[in-house]
Amino acid sequence: MEPKEFLAFLGRLEKLKCNTRHSWTSTGRHETVAAHSWRLAVMALLLKNELPGVDMDKVLRMCLLHDIGEAVTGDIPSFEKTEDNEETERQAIAGLLAPLPDGLRGELTALFAEMDALATPEARVYKALDKLEVVVQHNEAPLDTWLPLERELNQTYGIPEAAPFPPLAALREQARLDTLAKLGQKDN
Repeated sequence: MEPKEFLAFLGRLEKLKCNTRHSWTSTGRHETVAAHSWRLAVMALLLKNELPGVDMDKVLRMCLLHDIGEAVTGDIPSFEKTEDNEETERQAIAGLLAPLPDGLRGELTALFAEMDALATPEARVYKALDKLEVVVQHNEAPLDTWLPLERELNQTYGIPEAAPFPPLAALREQARLDTLAKLGQKDN
């Protein structure tokens, strides 16, 4: 890839630093898509030795790239996302990847197809971590930033995805307990 094309691609992805998510940070500002992806990747890195038989380097790549379509579409919370939104995001990803060299474009296109299919352990671990990171971020955010539906959602979101992986299930259970504690503090 030529330097100019490389930098142009990075420039398109820079929008991930600008586009905010539904979630808030502990300091009361909107989280960015890039911040979510970064912490998700750190989670995968920290769990590298906890999931034998899972290619955590591939999971790490999935975590880093999973939301690049949101550089074009912006973030839509999972509880509002429709199939039309999903298709628009798939088209955005294809458009972002189109200028890449054939080999790299093919590799990343295959990675996105694997993530969408959720048929491999790596894709399922990435999806479980993605949902877990959302719960953790909500637990860190001020309670007044939560929508009413999130009081219940934060207690259940991602549990089925984490269940097949004991280390993730344990983390998800701790996040659930943290949610209950946060809600209990508010209710007292």
